[in-house]
Amino acid sequence: MSEQGVQVPRALASGPSAFIPAKEILKEGPNQDVLIESFLSLGRVDHISMVMAMHPAYLCCFLKTQHALLEMDGPLPRQWRHYIAVMAAARHHCSYLVQQHSAGYLEAGGEESWLSGLEHAPAKLRSLQTLNKLLAHRPWLITQQHIQELVCPGAEPRWSLAELIHAVVLMAHAHSLCSFVWGCGLNPEPDHIGGYSFQPPSLSHSPHSPAHSPAHEDGRHELADGAVEVEVLMKRMVELQQQQEEECTQEEMVTRFERERSESIPTAVVRGAPPDLVLRLVEEPEFRYEDFAPRGEQAPPTMRAQDYSWEDHGFSLLNRLLPDMGQLLDEKFQIVCNLTYHRMAMHEGVDTHTLRKALWNYIHCLYGIRYDDYDYGSVNVLLERSLKVFVKTMACHPEQTTARIYHSFWRHFRHSEKVHANLIVMEARLQAALLYILRAITHYMR
Repeated sequence: MSEQGVQVPRALASGPSAFIPAKEILKEGPNQDVLIESFLSLGRVDHISMVMAMHPAYLCCFLKTQHALLEMDGPLPRQWRHYIAVMAAARHHCSYLVQQHSAGYLEAGGEESWLSGLEHAPAKLRSLQTLNKLLAHRPWLITQQHIQELVCPGAEPRWSLAELIHAVVLMAHAHSLCSFVWGCGLNPEPDHIGGYSFQPPSLSHSPHSPAHSPAHEDGRHELADGAVEVEVLMKRMVELQQQQEEECTQEEMVTRFERERSESIPTAVVRGAPPDLVLRLVEEPEFRYEDFAPRGEQAPPTMRAQDYSWEDHGFSLLNRLLPDMGQLLDEKFQIVCNLTYHRMAMHEGVDTHTLRKALWNYIHCLYGIRYDDYDYGSVNVLLERSLKVFVKTMACHPEQTTARIYHSFWRHFRHSEKVHANLIVMEARLQAALLYILRAITHYMR
């Protein structure tokens, strides 16, 4: 075609991720069945599926849940579902998901003008903007008043509870998926803006090559340090597992939680302005995550898991209002919490339960959720500072994730283990946001 004067686009990226070499993704061996399932579900095998396929059991569950949210029978029309996902992804400047769901929106028959700015969308969709920004950045501020304004008789435009629950699950799903996209450094798809070029390749520079990552700046020194880190972490895990339940007062448990929650973890990285295709779909772009308990300020009340939990409250409410969705999400949470290959870096036969639990509970701690029966001292023992920086950035400011932050934690671990950590962050964040919105709906329904 190029001989006939037709410009042929060339894919810019050499693989799905800017952080993970393509050969590593292939080496971890996504099996054919799960990739076929992805192709049948999405009509393509996208970069999200390729990286998630390092954990096939999780990917199967993820695809099933996402398909039910976007394609199966439900209270919202299909094009609205994709548009809501576009609005949600724009909050985190995630042009990857904005473009993916914009394409889905247009395929479902959506009006192209809506994508040129929120002001072109119907008032009913625009009325979700307050919930969208709170769910994305500060879900603990959501109250029954926010629900009432959208669903009570006389609300204009009015949402049914079933429609609203479908919309908020879509938004929370997209917000948390932004964390995964940024946290794994996913490259644009070949047909996305930024994913192709009509220019011939330059021999001198490959912008998406992982070889240019900070991980390669001082190889031997970092490998030695990384090996020491693994041994220290192994020792700490064994010590924690062997410790008898130490006598610890409830006051001390609360103090340890507060210490963890208010610890200063730097995450501010200045990024360039997001592209126009994202910015025109964001209202109040300056509204961002703020630490749940900034030092010296009055913090909102902590959500005690004993008072409102997924297992005892959220699951049944969601299943009642959006049949089967509670079951699908619960299965996904269970898979990611129990996922283990009994290995850690170069060690086999390792029980990683305490590490996985510390990760999950640390993310909920950042969102102000406390488990009375969990000793938050374990978080400080198991999660070293560079890991905390990565986790907090990815969970709270995903658009600020960089290659340096990704490569600086768990330097001796497999990439698949880092992807596993990404999945835990994504799902813990999703569950935290859902708990706050479902609690508000519960209070409204009383």
